[in-house]
Amino acid sequence: MKKIVLFAMGLVLCGTTLAQENVESTISGDFVSSYIWRGQDLGSVAVQPTLGVGYKGLSLTAWGSYGLTNPDDVKEFDLTLGYSVGGFNVGITDYWFNVGLDPDARYFKYDAHGTNHLFEANIGYDFGFASLQLYTNFAGNDGMNKEGERAYSSYFEVNVPFHFAGFDWSGTAGAVPYATTSYGTTGFAVTNLSLRATKDIRVTESFTIPIFGQATANPCSQKAYLVLGFTLRP
Repeated sequence: MKKIVLFAMGLVLCGTTLAQENVESTISGDFVSSYIWRGQDLGSVAVQPTLGVGYKGLSLTAWGSYGLTNPDDVKEFDLTLGYSVGGFNVGITDYWFNVGLDPDARYFKYDAHGTNHLFEANIGYDFGFASLQLYTNFAGNDGMNKEGERAYSSYFEVNVPFHFAGFDWSGTAGAVPYATTSYGTTGFAVTNLSLRATKDIRVTESFTIPIFGQATANPCSQKAYLVLGFTLRP
């Protein structure tokens, strides 16, 4: 897997050299009151930076999350190699957390039974009025099923964007199809019902700050969360 990521980085860098005018770069940072992911509570106040490059549908993105108030919050660093054409998209993500099978939290430790990395494949399609995504873990520090074996944990969600009362909204419904300790499920379970609203706050004529609020319920765990955040980007 490490070789795949290095190859992808080389491919993107090669594309940058040959056709810089077609390469797109991304840099941004979210600040959130709590880190809620697919209906799960992963920490309190956090900064979540993004850095990426893209070329003709191919993209390589780095994303992280770092707690600002609680030193015990999980630290995360993800790399995603993706490709999209039209409404179709596919990708592979290498998640790394500072907690897992390796007590020393080494980033470059990839042992099958001793790593903090988790590898996930995704495929999806954006129909415009709605999008559908399917995610499946295929290697690394995955959860277990009822038999104590690798669960190949999966998650799928439907997202519907819309505009209402001057805000950009999105509604999300996500579910886990079978038992896995990764999501705390014992079978099929709805784990994420979210409603998010975003509004750009104009600071100057050329600079705005998107502010968002999100309400999330997890029917499986019977938990609910309310998140406030904003994004900084050029």
